[in-house]
Amino acid sequence: MAEELTPENPDTETPETEEAPIKTRKNGLYPGVSDELAENMKSGWADTELHGLEPIAQASHTADRRAALSAAFPGERLVIPAGNLKTRSNDTEYAFRASTEYTYLTGDQTQDGVLVLEPRPRGAAGHNATIYLLPRSNRENGEFWLDGQGELWVGRRHSLAEAEQLLGIPAKDVRELAAALKVAPGPVRNVRGHDAGIEAALTDKVTAERDEELRVRLSEARAVKDAFEIGELQKAVDSTVRGFEDVVRILDKAEATSERYIEGTFFLRARVEGNDIGYGSICAAGPHATTLHWVRNNGDVRRGELLLLDAGVETHTLYTADVTRTLPIDGRYNEIQRKIYDAVYASQEAGIAAVRPGAKYRDFHDASQRVLAEKLVEWGLLEGPVARVLELGLQRRWTLHGTGHMLGLDVHDCAAARTEAYVDGTLEPGMCLTVEPGLYFQADDLTVPEEYRGIGVRIEDDILVTEDGNRNLSAGLPRQADEVEAWMAELLKQV
Repeated sequence: MAEELTPENPDTETPETEEAPIKTRKNGLYPGVSDELAENMKSGWADTELHGLEPIAQASHTADRRAALSAAFPGERLVIPAGNLKTRSNDTEYAFRASTEYTYLTGDQTQDGVLVLEPRPRGAAGHNATIYLLPRSNRENGEFWLDGQGELWVGRRHSLAEAEQLLGIPAKDVRELAAALKVAPGPVRNVRGHDAGIEAALTDKVTAERDEELRVRLSEARAVKDAFEIGELQKAVDSTVRGFEDVVRILDKAEATSERYIEGTFFLRARVEGNDIGYGSICAAGPHATTLHWVRNNGDVRRGELLLLDAGVETHTLYTADVTRTLPIDGRYNEIQRKIYDAVYASQEAGIAAVRPGAKYRDFHDASQRVLAEKLVEWGLLEGPVARVLELGLQRRWTLHGTGHMLGLDVHDCAAARTEAYVDGTLEPGMCLTVEPGLYFQADDLTVPEEYRGIGVRIEDDILVTEDGNRNLSAGLPRQADEVEAWMAELLKQV
């Protein structure tokens, strides 16, 4: 990795070999750079401005979302930042991922960007939207080749005029925004936690309570997906299905290495067809499947055991899938594995059947948990009746987690929504959620028969609420045990 040319580290990339000392500008921004080189770098560059750009696919949808937000907060200035780069270590940064709120309202994914909804003057209704972005790198002062975030280091970015064409929002230089916000009159709300500079500029103008109301409103607005979002979620799921197929085809190689081979195989599909993985892939083989969020992925992959693969591709527009299958590594479930798997499958079937418009959000969880509680009583692991088990939550020793969550731009979407609008709410067409029951018998759990210990099973699908029921977006992956075995056998024939 190349090292930046900085005042403290002049000419690291192109050390001078001449014996004569370099002539430097005494008052220049970049000591160690000769006047001749600085002048040379200013000229001889072609005009690369792009014209006649088509708006991004979601532009009309983001305009509708901004209009809805405007109506919710009349007369108030609303500030929604994308966020800044975060340091990974020393002088390297994590890959940037724009804030969900900013992406939802703009479709843009640019670091340091800020959307501002400005109340219209003289009491007119609504807001004027402006997106504040970094313009093209300055060639006159050397920023484009000497600054670590200059375009010769990290790549070309859109000009403000190009951004306006793509996003359908007037664009201005973000470097002027903080000063303008400090003197701007009237009430302001800001989505916190993404841009410390913007927060500092608004210190005396905002309150935590008012800012939280804005965050909650944006979280609840994402519950019902529009047509564009549903299409993106289906794309994410379809790529995820292909990623699961990729994994089955390389299980023999994973056996020779580790869970990391599975992780890397799925990641390749995510990067080729999408932006990234939507969350850390859980590639849990054997007893690791009993750890809910096993993301170390450094364990052995052994024939005769199960692989719990929980993974999702994130699209280029940042919508993510979230799918889980528990697969027999050698292609066939043994008797006890199938017994536990079939119980989870029955539980998921009951949960999916409960997803429909007008149903309570908690209904699918309750339906799934009831089936698991019945199985645990039937197997003699819990003393019935089932109603008592559910009332006391005794099944949770082995079921552990909720049966699902909203899905969208975040894998756990709408997380800031109020309880009454989410888990105590009612399902509506356009909502997308996961249904993912599981049973997990820890390797050291002495309350279950020895043959159960170290087995973890979860089955998860992405379910869209429709006008007349639901649609399983991830139906392309088999779920029933016999179908899983036949699917795996067919894929392995193709290797």
